Amino acid sequence: MLEQLAAKIAQFKQQPEQTAFSDVINTIDTHYSFTPVKFQNGAQINEEGQNNGSCKILFFAQLNQFDEATTLNLFGDYYRVDVLENPEGDDHQNIRQFIKHGWEGVAFSTTALVSNSQ
Repeated sequence: MLEQLAAKIAQFKQQPEQTAFSDVINTIDTHYSFTPVKFQNGAQINEEGQNNGSCKILFFAQLNQFDEATTLNLFGDYYRVDVLENPEGDDHQNIRQFIKHGWEGVAFSTTALVSNSQ
């Protein structure tokens, strides 16, 4: 199980532009137990249970020490198509706030993910 997770993390880091959101969420759901938590991402305040996909991805990336560019690619086409191809848009605020503020803007109220391999 840990070897599979390590392989996926390596894949996400080595081929970020090919990463699909659904693959990342599936990896997280397979290898971690998720608890919805309140988190802040720049000016975006996400209440507990709100924007769980962003919560999972940001916590997973922080836990596994992903850099900001790789973290953005974890959002797949939501980042590469919806945001980058529409820079003036107001959708996907967690992605847009992360572009502006990076890791300095991210704070979680408590632990959102716990490894299933303990």
